[in-house]
Amino acid sequence: MTDCEISVKSITSGRCLTVFLDGDVDHHNARQIRSRIDTKVYIQRPDELILDLSRVAFMDSSGLGLILGRYAKATELGIMFKVANPTPQIKRILDLAGTERLIKIENMPVNK
Repeated sequence: MTDCEISVKSITSGRCLTVFLDGDVDHHNARQIRSRIDTKVYIQRPDELILDLSRVAFMDSSGLGLILGRYAKATELGIMFKVANPTPQIKRILDLAGTERLIKIENMPVNK
């Protein structure tokens, strides 16, 4: 993987879509990630969308925008949204931004 590449994988369990990001989330790739997640959401129409950040080591403001945008889109579509397993560095960014006032953030078992 080059500096600008990120792996976006997903699993569906029942009506829950979990998207796993692996790599850095920054202004170079946020648009691509957003597009891939939105496509999966529009095709699958899950009841719940979980964004797993357990393998994200770096995220800039574009990554924060990506998360907040997916939350807004999910809310608009009536889909529950949560962020799972942020690394300590990413959790710090989310805490500083006050993200948990809007979005549920939790540690969950990873089964990808």
